[in-house]
Amino acid sequence: MTLTIIVLVVLAVVLWGFYVSWRASRLDRLHNRVEAARTALDLALVRRASAASELASSGLLDPAASLLLGDAVRRVREVGQAERDLAESDLTRLLRATLGNPDFRSEFAGDDAASHGGAAELVAEVEAAAQQVFIARKFYNDLAGRTVDARRRPLAKVLHLSGSAKQPEFFDMDDAMAGEGIE
Repeated sequence: MTLTIIVLVVLAVVLWGFYVSWRASRLDRLHNRVEAARTALDLALVRRASAASELASSGLLDPAASLLLGDAVRRVREVGQAERDLAESDLTRLLRATLGNPDFRSEFAGDDAASHGGAAELVAEVEAAAQQVFIARKFYNDLAGRTVDARRRPLAKVLHLSGSAKQPEFFDMDDAMAGEGIE
C-alpha cells in the first residue's frame, strides 16, 4: 500500500512538473511572438511614414497639405515611444483627410491621370502601407492580449513563470483608413 502511494505521489509530482514546464514554455513562446509582432508593426509604421513622406514631397498635394503631411511624418520619426501612438494617429488622420478628399481623387480618375505619371502608384503604395499598419497592429494587440491573459493566470503569477520578460503593452492608435473614402 505504501509503495502504491509513493508511486502515485511521484507520478503526480512528475506530471505537475511537466505541466508547469509546458506553461512556462508557452509563456516564453508568447513573449517571443509578441516581440516579433512588435518588430513587424514597427516596420509597417516606418514603411507608411516613408510612403507618406514621398507623397508629401511629390508635388501632388497643395503646398499646405504637403507641409502638414511632412510635419506629421517628421513628428512620427522624432517622438519617443510614449508619444508614438499619438503621432501615428495624427499621421493617419492627415492621410485620411488628404487621400479621402474627392478633389484629390478626381485628379487621377480622368484624362489628367496620364499627366501625373506615377501618382496613382504612389497613392496605392501609401494605401497599401496604411493597410499593412492596420493588420500588423491588430495582430500585435491580439498577441499582447493573449500574453497578458496567460501572465494573469494564478499559476503563472505564483510561480513567476514569465521570468524577467516585460509585460507587453497594447499599441492603440487611429489606423482606420478603409471605409472613409479610401478603398
